[in-house]
Amino acid sequence: MNLIIDEETAVSPETGNACSLENYLALPDHSMDERIAKARERLGASTILLGHHYQRDEVIRFADFTGDSYKLSKIAAETEADFIVFCGVHFMAESADVLGRDGQQVILPDLNAGCSMADMAEISQVEACWEALTRLHLSDEIVPITYMNSTAAIKAFCGERGGLVCTSSNCRAAFEWAFARGKRILFLPDQHLGRNTGFAMGIKLEQMAVWDPWGLQGGQSASTLADSRIVLWKGHCAVHQRFLPSHVDEIRAKHPGVQVIVHPECRWEVCQKADALGSTERLIKIVEEAPAGTTFAVGTEIHLVNRLARRFAAEGKRVLSLDDHGCLCTTMYRISPQHLAWALENLVEGRVVNRIKVRASVKHWARVALDRMLEIG
Repeated sequence: MNLIIDEETAVSPETGNACSLENYLALPDHSMDERIAKARERLGASTILLGHHYQRDEVIRFADFTGDSYKLSKIAAETEADFIVFCGVHFMAESADVLGRDGQQVILPDLNAGCSMADMAEISQVEACWEALTRLHLSDEIVPITYMNSTAAIKAFCGERGGLVCTSSNCRAAFEWAFARGKRILFLPDQHLGRNTGFAMGIKLEQMAVWDPWGLQGGQSASTLADSRIVLWKGHCAVHQRFLPSHVDEIRAKHPGVQVIVHPECRWEVCQKADALGSTERLIKIVEEAPAGTTFAVGTEIHLVNRLARRFAAEGKRVLSLDDHGCLCTTMYRISPQHLAWALENLVEGRVVNRIKVRASVKHWARVALDRMLEIG
């Protein structure tokens, strides 16, 4: 294990018994509002509440800051808060702990809020991949890069082997950094972001091999791996993978003139049909800067799309989901008002629940990988 997590009622032994979470979960969402607000007031500046863009409205409205995972972790580290309550998923809370100041404690309101993409690259599988590449005499000329949406253990793996972390907005810069230092890249864990970035740099699809962790030698021949420029891990975002090229065709037929903008975690075929790609922050900025009367179809998580639709309706901008059925991030949705109230009211009583603490050795190399990312801007 790379984490120290207080489970069960999730309370540190020295702080006593936690309030029972089950008592909270039996109550309706709206009954938590006043309790959350009151706990926030009592905790004051000692506690900062972070809300990722994909959080449900009932939770994110209480956040001190909203944004993507890296932005929020940086903000938290720059505050004087002793406690960081991260309404997001597991790898985000890990990143906040890696980047946080000494003494800051990170809390994830629900330990079951994970990330399917991050879970697709398990550290023992990645180590086995590296050993296979070493046997093929390829590891000396390959630079590992991991997307921010990965565990601290994977970030540390890359940092220890001369690689770095990237976000969706600086992935190309990370690739350029890596190609200046090696012949090829091992990119974890999202194959779509890696493929879309490589293709935009002029790398052919056939030069990007997909490593299947469940296949013998990643499901690839030695010659295919030797001829590759990028080795893509076979992982994806469960939300963005659901968008299909047919969704783009259907929305264009239904709304002539619509601007299709999608996250680069979407399939290559979808991104090729889109008008623009961008990180979550970039997608928001595109809508912000568009003239009144523009209609957008956005390929990303439904809570953010709905929030954009409400925000920009008064400016005469129409924001639709690329998929009529919407794409919900079910793991983000696990952070409920009940979980948030439970975590905050325990803090009020001096109890730290669901603390996410990355082990020192993992934190060191993960921080190295993140610091290298800062070199590329």
